[in-house]
Amino acid sequence: MEVEAILTQLGYAPNKALTKQLKDIRENTPGYEKIEKHIMDLHENLKVNNAYVALSNTKNYLKIKIDSPTQELAQEAHEKIRNFSEKYKVAIEKLLNKETYYITGFTTKKKIA
Repeated sequence: MEVEAILTQLGYAPNKALTKQLKDIRENTPGYEKIEKHIMDLHENLKVNNAYVALSNTKNYLKIKIDSPTQELAQEAHEKIRNFSEKYKVAIEKLLNKETYYITGFTTKKKIA
């Protein structure tokens, strides 16, 4: 997918800085090309849970953020993320005490840190 199309699908208005940031994320995420489509599908599937995929401002990774208004919706989002990680062999890292994960790359084995 084109960088501008990905940014638009994630809800961003493409500009030079965001384009560079996404390019850096792609380069920093091992196997990105194998999981890109699945990441975009996850983003769409999480919308009903008030969760989404976004660019991280602190690390060169995409992040998954859960802003669900209820515990039930948040739990459902966590389950979708776990299933996504296992099914598509996507390495994710959960941040301690936060409703946020980093997508750290494609892996040949299940990895949820």
